[in-house]
Amino acid sequence: MQLSSPRLRAALLAAASLTLVAAVLPPPAPLGIGDPLFPALGNPGYDVLAYDLSFTYKDNRTPLDAVTVIDARAERPLERINLDFTHGKVASVEVNGEPARFESVGEDLVLTPARPVPRGGRLHIGVRHTSDPRGRGDGGWVPTEDGLAMANQADAAHRVFPCNDHPSDKALFTFRITAPAGLTAVANGVPGTFPAHRSGSATTWTYRTLHPMATELAQVSIGRSAVVHATGPHGLPLRDVVPAADRELLDPWLKKTPGHIAWMEERVGRYPFENYGVLIARATTGFELETQTLSLFERGIFTGEGYPEWYVESVMVHELAHQWFGDSVSPRSWSDLWLNEGHATWYEALYADGLGTYSLERRMREAYQRSDQWRAAGGPPAAPKPAAPGEKIGLFRPAVYDGAALILYALRQEVGAAVFDRIERRWVAEHRDGVAGTADFVRLASREAGRDLGPFLEPWLYGPTTPAMPGRPEWGTPKSV
Repeated sequence: MQLSSPRLRAALLAAASLTLVAAVLPPPAPLGIGDPLFPALGNPGYDVLAYDLSFTYKDNRTPLDAVTVIDARAERPLERINLDFTHGKVASVEVNGEPARFESVGEDLVLTPARPVPRGGRLHIGVRHTSDPRGRGDGGWVPTEDGLAMANQADAAHRVFPCNDHPSDKALFTFRITAPAGLTAVANGVPGTFPAHRSGSATTWTYRTLHPMATELAQVSIGRSAVVHATGPHGLPLRDVVPAADRELLDPWLKKTPGHIAWMEERVGRYPFENYGVLIARATTGFELETQTLSLFERGIFTGEGYPEWYVESVMVHELAHQWFGDSVSPRSWSDLWLNEGHATWYEALYADGLGTYSLERRMREAYQRSDQWRAAGGPPAAPKPAAPGEKIGLFRPAVYDGAALILYALRQEVGAAVFDRIERRWVAEHRDGVAGTADFVRLASREAGRDLGPFLEPWLYGPTTPAMPGRPEWGTPKSV
């Protein structure tokens, strides 16, 4: 049969090429980058530069229709491309404008492009899929009373969209969210160039980040929300997202954010992103989360009984501190989590100390007394044990919170407050918008101190027991298990 259509000829040739490639390649397999705690997470061979995510929301009982577009650069020749993705159905895939074969293997979506991609080559991947908010309680979409939010830490972004789901591969993001009339959609970053577009009974909102972001920090909120705008230090745009019915009730808490930002900037330097705000959701999660530029909070922490004001404020500062420590400077591997949580806990404790309610010395001494127990249960702060199967949130143990803040306290005791403050400022300045790990921190601290701090920090970071606290002989030794 004669092929009269050039487009049809191209399509058939591409299909034939895919068949030939598949005939010589081994069966597709899930891959990972070998993270000590999540060995199957992430994918080798490429660097993601940008994500463009489109979601169409109907209700919490219906999978969202979605399109994920990924721009990346191949770091080695690629005959196959692995993406992390599960809990959604894939309809079609294109790589560099041509149809690609795809198979789901484990929690990977394995693509076979029509032609191999050379090292340094451009990758433009388009995936049409669904994103299912139902039936998972371990991250990804979080159902709220009036819609959805996201909580992707540590390994749940790929339950929402295909991605390279590891914090070491940061990228720019664009979000396009379509939702029925009466609902408001908000995402990380700033609104797109054009205002929300209304078509029939639905509205589409567009947002984009101005700084690279790890997949675990992506945030999309859909609900009956009020978006409250204000101004922070040096003209920083503030944007809070709260249940519309609770706007007046929550307003006193929202007004505390400018002061929190000013307090953090006095200690570590200029806020690192384009805007900031809190997202307060009518949901019960059991945690708050530092999603980039828009930290997620449960409504109950602000409205429930039993939470004193100083405690709520210190938690707000904890998530804000993450914007520097964990968001702007992302962990090289999940074993470096102590750098995120230890620093956020440190500034949370320092803030509470300044309020005169729970002194830093008391909190650190209490942590010191329990530190050996924490290390025995979950491993030392910089080498935590993997979470039990099905309990990924179990990685977030006391050893990487107060146990890690205790390391920072010990460092300050060893080098003095002035050197410690220089270390903190230099850390977030040198690694802004980047990725860094424990070895990077030890090198930088040593440089600022003018001596090798490796022998001092090594047992604090990796030892099975807690070293003696410099300058605090009265603390004795930690309690045994």
